[in-house]
Amino acid sequence: MRKTTALVMPEERLQKLIAAAGLGSRRHAETLLRAGRVSVNGRIAQLGERADPERDAISLDGRPLRAAQAPLVLLLNKPAGVMCSCHDPEGRPIVLDLLPPELARGQGLHPVGRLDLHSRGALLLSNNGALTLQLTHPRFQHSKTYRIWVRGQPSREVLDRWARGVPLDGEPSQPVTLHRLAQQADATQLQLVMHEGRNRQIRRTAELLGHPVVDLQRVAIGSIELGELPEGRWRRLDPQEWPQQDPRP
Repeated sequence: MRKTTALVMPEERLQKLIAAAGLGSRRHAETLLRAGRVSVNGRIAQLGERADPERDAISLDGRPLRAAQAPLVLLLNKPAGVMCSCHDPEGRPIVLDLLPPELARGQGLHPVGRLDLHSRGALLLSNNGALTLQLTHPRFQHSKTYRIWVRGQPSREVLDRWARGVPLDGEPSQPVTLHRLAQQADATQLQLVMHEGRNRQIRRTAELLGHPVVDLQRVAIGSIELGELPEGRWRRLDPQEWPQQDPRP
């Protein structure tokens, strides 16, 4: 009689399992692990540990880890004055407030990347940890396109300096692509394409160059364009629309 062998599912890193359960990005999952909030089979788990959700009892704050959520990606046209966060201790509006309750609280959605409080435009929301990593990790070079209004009329020399990359905090910045779109007596509209996303990078650079930002709108993330999506509204992305790009060496 032939002996049968039980199929053993491969173990996965805990941060991947937490992200797949719709509880945030892998980076957030690492924070939960470092804080001792994750346990496996009744003991506190360590960063880098692996587990099999079919065999192991994985818990967050004493509650069993729910099954992996079906991958979901939304494109939101974020208005100014809304926080890119799942919670704000100051009670300010957050991006989840713009979604219907069944999506806002039941799918594990979180912002992919950020737009600061006063900026608006294209923002992705996802419960897919792998996609979040691909869109936010520095080794992935997804472009982001912005239309901005700055004060004054920047000279050709100023725009060339910006395009070459203006150092911030003593660190070099990557080059960007800049085009002048419109000109007024006291303001200029520019289109800017960049591949990195340091904290408030566009606003800080414009300030250093003497032309502070008046309005900032992100109009595309990679090939995903905001298009005619009204401000404050969202749409579900089909899987074929999700950004696909291999990391650069």
